[in-house]
Parts: sequence; structure tokens; C-alpha cells
Amino acid sequence: MSQEELLVLIYKKDERAFTHLYDMYSKSLFSVVNVLVKNREEAEDILQEVFVKIWKNIDSYHESKGRFYTWILNIARNTSIDKLRSKNFNNSQKNLSTDNFVNHFEDSSKLSEKMDTIGLQEFVKRLKPKCIQIIDLLFFKGYTQQEASDELAIPLGTVKTQNRNCINDLRNYLKV
Repeated sequence: MSQEELLVLIYKKDERAFTHLYDMYSKSLFSVVNVLVKNREEAEDILQEVFVKIWKNIDSYHESKGRFYTWILNIARNTSIDKLRSKNFNNSQKNLSTDNFVNHFEDSSKLSEKMDTIGLQEFVKRLKPKCIQIIDLLFFKGYTQQEASDELAIPLGTVKTQNRNCINDLRNYLKV
């Protein structure tokens, strides 16, 4: 099917046209969207949105203003940019789940490497052994203060006080 024939069917809202439209342009539009958002699942969702916009807004396309492919490419690009600028998308990129964060640091060899690369290991080594234990449980393993209290077999209030004191010690070492 040629592009001209496709356009005639799309203007008539012929359902077969949507399938042809998708078959003809989905790969190229997906690659444009995916390059912009850098997330395959998000790109697939945006691609669906793009095809719905093309279908609903076909009346705003005028051949005299430019090629059809350029028009749909701009829809894909603009939809992707709108998604990137949206508050929800930005928040989803900022907010990692705690499971992801905890699993990232569970392997102590990885933790050691990470601390070496950012230079924290020397500062953490200066802390009291109890502080190292508390910081490890609360910040690197993702324990709650109650879980740390249970793990270390000390009262919750003691965990809170020691945590506060340990963080203050670390701040002093870092001069923050």
C-alpha cells in the first residue's frame, strides 16, 4: 500500500488503515522515541500514544505543509519530549524502590568497592565499631530502626540515639 492510499484510508477512519500505518512506521518511530526516553517499556507506551494521536489528529495534517513522515516523526518526538518533561516521569526516575537500593548494596564486596570509589571507607573506618554496625544496617542494608534494634538486641531508643551520634561523628569527619 502506498502512502497516498494509506492517507485516504486514514482520513476515512478505515480500521485496516491503522494496521497498515503501524506496520509501515512503528519501527522507525519506536527507535526515535527509544533514543529520547532511554527506557524500552516507556518507549513502547509512548509509541502507542503516538499512534493514537496520529489517528485522532489526521485532520490537522496538510500535505502542502510537509511530508507525512515528517509530521508523524514530529508527533513522536514531541510526545516523547512532553513525557520527559512531565512531573510523573521525572519523579519515577528519581524515586528508586528501596528493594532496588538494598539489593544494590547487599553484597559486601560491592559495598566495599563503592565506598572505596567515593572515598567514604576511610571516614567510616574512623567511627566506633557500634556506629559502623548501625550505619551498615540502617543505610546500606535498609533496616528500619526497629529491625536494627532487634538485630543488635538493644533498645530502640538506644539505636536512635547512637544513629544520631554516629551521623554527627561522620559529619564532623567529613566537615559537612
